Amino acid sequence: MSARRLLVLFGFPGRGGFNEAALQGAERAGRAGHALHAEWVAATDPATRAERLAQLCNGNPDLVIVHGGQGDAPVAEVAPHFPRTQFAITQGSHTAANAASYEILQEHSAFLAGILAGLRAEGDGTEGCPSDGRPAGGRPAHLSGERVRPGLKGRAAFADGVRRVTGRDPLTGFCGNQHNPDLGEAWTRALAAQRASVLFAMMDGGRDGVTRACREAGIWQIGNVLDWVARDPEVYLASALADSGLCVERAASDHAAGALAVGRITRFGLEADASLRLVLGAEVTAYERRELDAWSERLASGEIEIASHYDGEEFALS
Repeated sequence: MSARRLLVLFGFPGRGGFNEAALQGAERAGRAGHALHAEWVAATDPATRAERLAQLCNGNPDLVIVHGGQGDAPVAEVAPHFPRTQFAITQGSHTAANAASYEILQEHSAFLAGILAGLRAEGDGTEGCPSDGRPAGGRPAHLSGERVRPGLKGRAAFADGVRRVTGRDPLTGFCGNQHNPDLGEAWTRALAAQRASVLFAMMDGGRDGVTRACREAGIWQIGNVLDWVARDPEVYLASALADSGLCVERAASDHAAGALAVGRITRFGLEADASLRLVLGAEVTAYERRELDAWSERLASGEIEIASHYDGEEFALS
């Protein structure tokens, strides 16, 4: 009998970004013979998510991969009641005798996104000044949805990069929902009113609204998880690639080999360069590219310790 493996995703089908990366990872796992059945959970509160996860586990699956740091709390509650099922959380931190976490270190590409946003904001007409016709200056900005560990770590890394270039904090906020385009658009417009000039958006289904507002306001966006530059080069200056689908793919293959890394966190860093890097658009200048190369070398060498917490001010939508 073949193993029963589930992939649990929070949100809604058909919306690109973080969940799209997971589905791509599941497709790769399927082609390798480790098929995953996707289950969607629309609820946003941990208690309801845990309830739905328990319902799915009543079917006695062999493996449940829960995509995103939002899975930490539900898996911590549910896994002890299903000791024969193995669990894997992507971008999480919870581990147990039957639970593993697999994490791609998105803070590396987020840090480089902060460096680029800082360089772009500091452009003053020298060789570092952009040639795209948009004015230099303004403020680097960040926007995410839920306050989960991966989002907080990514924000801290981006802010660290901005600080190292400009000596100042970025505009930053959490709108409360990764998947609401209208909410993402409203927050982006509010950030634009505060002179945001480059926006690092860590969004999922809400990204369409963010992109719409960026296009209308003339703000460069830096995407995350996937290569958004290839999809919309007129809006995306860069994209902090951190393909969490790699975690899905690896958890499925490890389980198939009887080697799921339960009880610990497996991390993927810059060595996974096909899945973790800052993708640059055509409008990134030669000067910015040289600076990014230098910072990347320092990061890869271990010279730089990226901040894991942000202690600056936050923007609130009035």
